[in-house]
Amino acid sequence: MSTGGGRPARGRIERRQAILDGAFAVFTRHGYAQACVKEIAQEAGVAKPTVYSHLNDKESLYREAVEAAADRVGAQSLAVVEQLREAAADSDPRASLTAVAHGLLQAFSNEDARAVRQLASAQAAQFPDLAASVRERTALRVRSALADRLARLALAGRLRPCDPELAAEHFLSLLTGPMEYRPDAAPDTVADTAMDVFLRAYGK
Repeated sequence: MSTGGGRPARGRIERRQAILDGAFAVFTRHGYAQACVKEIAQEAGVAKPTVYSHLNDKESLYREAVEAAADRVGAQSLAVVEQLREAAADSDPRASLTAVAHGLLQAFSNEDARAVRQLASAQAAQFPDLAASVRERTALRVRSALADRLARLALAGRLRPCDPELAAEHFLSLLTGPMEYRPDAAPDTVADTAMDVFLRAYGK
């Protein structure tokens, strides 16, 4: 089945995703106040009434677009952490941990991740629970997955016995701290330095 313009017709799920993606792009460009539903419809390639048939209002568009993008950002980071699944078999986990540090730093600093953080905080007064939702979908989910992998490394004797949740917090803080204080720092240097410090504390 195709549309009159020759493009394949999109199902409801695909249209909804296109709308959320379009909304995220428009909100990222203009912010909440200056974004308009007409531009979101154009970005998504749908008619303006189609936007309202999926999401009732601009507020719903904002919330769901940011949360959907947060899920994508979280999934990228979780895929990086998954690289540690086989690290317990390594005699020295430094290489695996360093590779994960590099991957996480890239995931945290890409355009989508920066936009999600900015949009969640920019409308904190109007959407007081959105920042918490984004945090759950990104930082907390990644910390939990990382804690599980670090616990397995400790059980395998590759790291010192530790509180894995605290170790995961330290791991992530060593990566995100320099992003806050030195945004122009070279990512490779940040990741390598972070793992040097982390392994001094937790390495065997």
